[in-house]
Formats: sequence, structure tokens, C-alpha cells
Amino acid sequence: MKTIGLGVLALGLVACSSNVSAPVSERTSARTSTPSPAATRPATSQIAPSTNGLHTVRRGDTLYAIAFANNLDYREIARWNRIESVDRILVGQVLRLTPPPGAVEIQPLDEDPRPSARPLAEPALLRTPQAVLLPYSEANWAQVSSAPAVAAATPAAVKPVPPAAAPAVAAATPVPLPAPPGASVESWQWPADGTLAGRFGAAGGKGIDIVGKRNTPVIAVAPGKVVYSGSGLRGYGRLLIVKHAGEFLSAYAHNETILVKEGDNVTAGQKIALMGDSDADRVQLHFEIRRYGKPLDPLVYLPERS
Repeated sequence: MKTIGLGVLALGLVACSSNVSAPVSERTSARTSTPSPAATRPATSQIAPSTNGLHTVRRGDTLYAIAFANNLDYREIARWNRIESVDRILVGQVLRLTPPPGAVEIQPLDEDPRPSARPLAEPALLRTPQAVLLPYSEANWAQVSSAPAVAAATPAAVKPVPPAAAPAVAAATPVPLPAPPGASVESWQWPADGTLAGRFGAAGGKGIDIVGKRNTPVIAVAPGKVVYSGSGLRGYGRLLIVKHAGEFLSAYAHNETILVKEGDNVTAGQKIALMGDSDADRVQLHFEIRRYGKPLDPLVYLPERS
């Protein structure tokens, strides 16, 4: 009887042990099969230069960023696609990046050549009259008929009136062309402290590179409105684009942190980002100035540094 009792007790312990371990295994399996939120977060869409003259709008795109990536004026894209508000484009909308057939290219008025005054290379040439007109009379006719040909041109009785002295021609001073709106160096500031490591057209490409320490403040060079804030432009990392008066755009790339958002109005000198190395091989700020879609040398517009 003792042997039978011990056998029954052992079977009971084995059954209890198997009932406890099963739910643990099920919970472990359920935990490992659930994907993390980070794994399901979609990547930021990249805006690359178009190869076929078209661009399909994706979430996060702005007309300014599309124009920036393709070196175009955002107003041209709006005109070619009959977009009434440059701040409103639709996801899935296909934008043409070339003029439609028969479109007339409109040049900005302030880029047309303006005439300027120039000093004369030599004084004006003054000519004296070669003949004198006499009223008809018998005496004049007799004098002209009997006098030699040369004398007839200037008869003794009639003295030619000497020409009036020509006024002195003052050298004209060329009038300098007015600077475009917003281009005065007094109204622009340097975007960050650091070492200038890349210039326009060289290592800096379409702008300049300023090397500095991580989290160095990046400031707005002039008052304006933030028209793009994101990391959708390939090669620029975390990028800010600010629109200024006179159709100027300033761009700040490779930021560590962006402190403003699209639609914000910023003042000159306002801290808008922190320097970093997003999509770059070193901590730096890549800075560009564009007007009508064309990159300009920032050093022409920024004040001189000692």
C-alpha cells in the first residue's frame, strides 16, 4: 500500500509541474512576435533631383524643398503646374519641373541690365557753318557773281558770327546699381561661429562649410519664414530653409537639432538649430544662399570677418 501511495503522489507532482510551465512558454512567444514601434516607423522620403522632369509629391515634401533639390525657382514650378498657393501641394500629385510647351519664360525685373551714365571719351565735335545765306538784292547778286568762289562763301561785308563757346562737359559720374532687396550686408549675419573650411564652388559646392563644435548655435542670417524643416533632401541631413525678402532663400544643413518648425517666422540672429554632423563626415554647418533658384556665393552677402 505504501508503494502504491508513493506512486500516485509522484504522478500528481509531475502533472502539476507540466501545468505550470506551459503558460510561461506561450507568453514568451507572444512577446517576441510583436514588432517594436521603431521598427514599423516609415523612413523619411528623400527628395532627389528629377531625371525625367517630373516629381511625385510625398508626405513631408514642400514646394520650396522640391525646387531647392532641382535648382529651380519655386514660383516657376507653381506657375507651370497652376498651383494657386505655394504652401499647398497634395500627396500623390505629379508636378512637372520643366516649362509646358509654348510657355514664355519670365525674367525677374531687377535682373534686367540697367543703363548707366558714362563719361565721354573726348569733347563733342563742333562744326562752323561753311556758307552764309544772303537776302536777294542787286548788290548781293553782283558781289557774288564777280567774287571768286572762295570769297563768295564769306563776303567781306558780312562777317560770320563766331559760334558760342561750348559749355564745359562735366565728366558724368556712373550711378551705382541699387542692391537687391535684402542684400545689404548690414542686414545679414553669419549663421554660426567656427572655421571656414569650404568655399562656394570649391569644397563647399553650392555654399560654404563652417566647421565647429557639436551643438554650436546656428542662427538665422536675416528675418524670414521657415519654409522647410526636415531631412528629406539627400546629402543635407537635418535641413532648414528660410525664405527672406527679395526672394532670397537661406539653407542650413547637417544640424544636430532643429529648434523651429515650418511656418515659423524668425528674426535675424534667432537661434534656429544646433550644429551637428547629420549626413556628414564631421561636425559642420553647410550654408547656402539662393535667389530665384540659383545658388549665390554667401561670402558676397555676409559681412567680413576679422
